[in-house]
Amino acid sequence: MKRVDRVGQIIKYLKIYNSSTISELADHFDVSTMTVRRDLRSLEDKGLVRVFHGGVIFNSQQSDASDSDSTDYSLITAGSQHTEEKNKIGKRAAALISPNDTIIIDTGSTTECLARSIPMSMPITVLCYNLNILMHVSKLKNADLVFAGGYYHPETMLFESSEGIELIKRSRANKAFVAAAGIHSELGVTSLTHEGRTKRAIISTAQTKVLIADSSKFGRVFQSFFADLQEFDIVVTDSGIPQDYADTVEQLGIELILA
Repeated sequence: MKRVDRVGQIIKYLKIYNSSTISELADHFDVSTMTVRRDLRSLEDKGLVRVFHGGVIFNSQQSDASDSDSTDYSLITAGSQHTEEKNKIGKRAAALISPNDTIIIDTGSTTECLARSIPMSMPITVLCYNLNILMHVSKLKNADLVFAGGYYHPETMLFESSEGIELIKRSRANKAFVAAAGIHSELGVTSLTHEGRTKRAIISTAQTKVLIADSSKFGRVFQSFFADLQEFDIVVTDSGIPQDYADTVEQLGIELILA
């Protein structure tokens, strides 16, 4: 394959998968990693990709604003995608909550499905920092609520501040339910936006870390890294998870729950 053709195919590949490792691209196009790096350097110079730590992310901000691959995040938009899977995942994750647990619920549309699925009369303590999560858990009849406030980010409905993060770090929870935009076996668990610091804080303070994400998130990578996959104790997803990722999760000793 000529270089110009291969570069065009790399762009098409990244538009579909959003991200990849250098070695994956080398295997896919049957060339050396050095050749892939040269190809990506020319694309990076044009602002079409971002290369980092052995991986590459497609820079959809350079594409047409109407392109469905755009990484501009909106919680409302995210909530309209994979809704059936997210609802099932939320209900299955809620079944992991026991009476008198202290739980932390992360920002996200899948975690909102979890918050909506908590039994109304269950006695629990909930720590959260998102407006959409607060709206649901505030209706629980026997819940003690802790809200970490701060600056409001309307695109994610997240309240964030140094004081809020310190409050989380001083707290302790039985379970933290964590959402992600991307889950990659080599490049870790990532998010699209600014909430990485908060996610890192809740992971450090919980006894059991539960990653909840629909199967479309596996194999994807986004800019904000916040955890390695092996830091989680449980993964709750749907039956569409790629088999290689199901195998990886189990090989890491993580409990895999399919909703």
